[in-house]
Amino acid sequence: MVWIIVIAVVAILVIYLIGAYNGLIRGRNQIENAWSQIDVQLKRRIDLIPNLVETVKAYAEHEKSTLEAVINARNAAIQAPSTPHGQAQADAQMTGALRQLFALGEAYPDLKANQNFLALQEELSSTEGRVAYARQFYNDSVLSYNNKLQAFPTVIFARMLKFERREYFETDEGSREVPKVQF
Repeated sequence: MVWIIVIAVVAILVIYLIGAYNGLIRGRNQIENAWSQIDVQLKRRIDLIPNLVETVKAYAEHEKSTLEAVINARNAAIQAPSTPHGQAQADAQMTGALRQLFALGEAYPDLKANQNFLALQEELSSTEGRVAYARQFYNDSVLSYNNKLQAFPTVIFARMLKFERREYFETDEGSREVPKVQF
């Protein structure tokens, strides 16, 4: 009778450990998937930039500093490390440069009426929404995973197997400021 209780307790413990391990693996894989979705959307945005710059260049020839800022931000985004912090910094720089570029559309009525510019602007706006959704999904996945890593008794198991906390995708405070555009 005692052996049956011991075997049942050991079986329950083994089942719990298997479930905890599988939950940690699922959480880690969900984070990897969420990160790849952010990466896809950021690359999509990067790919739209050259066409947008060329369209604006035809209408705003003397706005070189704004166009160069967008090109530099794009290059920084391409070369940014593939980490949440590295991509967040590049994302902040890109967002600021694009805001300045779209402000040019307000200053140049012909550019604002250009169908190619409007289509690219709409595509970038759509992509920004996708980036925001992917970032939120990633951060939610990180929250869930990090909670599992810190909850008892999973924390003991996670430390033994060297599961590590993940970093959130957070933008810098400076990226939330509205850029000053002067004409």
